[in-house]
Amino acid sequence: MSDVFTFHEKFSPEEFETQYNLRTGRPDYEVTVIPDWLTRSETARETIPCQLDIRYGDGDKQRLDIFTTAAADAATLVYFHGGYWQRGDKSIYSFLAKPFVDAGVNVIVVGYDLCPAVTITRICAEAREAMAYIFRHAKDLGIHAEKISVMGHSAGGHITEMMMGTHWPDVGSDLPEMLIKSGIPVSPLSYLEPVRLTQGLNSGIRMDADEAELQSPMKHHPPTTNAPQMVVVGGAETAEFHRQTRMYCDAFNTAERPVEMYVVPDVDHFDELNVLSDPQSPFFLKTLELITR
Repeated sequence: MSDVFTFHEKFSPEEFETQYNLRTGRPDYEVTVIPDWLTRSETARETIPCQLDIRYGDGDKQRLDIFTTAAADAATLVYFHGGYWQRGDKSIYSFLAKPFVDAGVNVIVVGYDLCPAVTITRICAEAREAMAYIFRHAKDLGIHAEKISVMGHSAGGHITEMMMGTHWPDVGSDLPEMLIKSGIPVSPLSYLEPVRLTQGLNSGIRMDADEAELQSPMKHHPPTTNAPQMVVVGGAETAEFHRQTRMYCDAFNTAERPVEMYVVPDVDHFDELNVLSDPQSPFFLKTLELITR
């Protein structure tokens, strides 16, 4: 496995930016992508039964949006948004709840504090606080505590892998090892050193080499259970995002713990979420099958 960590010797600073700073390749991101998601998310909040801004911690953004179905025994999907740990807000991603709620799955979208006000280390701690809160307050939230899955995109994919690599009884003696039944990291950052070396990104994250090492799922946070995972990447994403996805699957897939790699055909880092929101897409259907099995 060690050779997967030597890649950066062949990259120039410009190549790091091309591989990882993906907004530079989507000039329409702020004028088309985000406005569309915001409009669809506002509609979702107006039309789906929901509880908004449920506080789970003391941080400014430590709040949950919960979208629920009528079924008492429904599965629940917890979603962590992306934005390279320094941008974004849970309110942008409400639109992802609609197809799942229509299919009988609860969705919880998690907010968390952002860099540089906090560190990636703190963000991962906040994510654990969110998961512990959801489990402990499942009855009050109207969800089934034994049917919780986790999904996240980009930085949220990293957070998802970190949650899969958490030994929950160490977080709280009342928490079960199998708190999470399945995980879907989407375009995850499984190894953080290349992000640290991408100046345009790390200027806002302020991650040092020690944090990049210690907060990398590949290095220090392997899965702690045999819960199945589907690790997703867009077919049109950069070679490094494919490598980030593949290295995690290759390292942790076993006969007892299936860690499947799924490539969403022909889409980039951002449009894969539009595919996920299509209830007829194979991506959505494969996700639904995993979290409801």
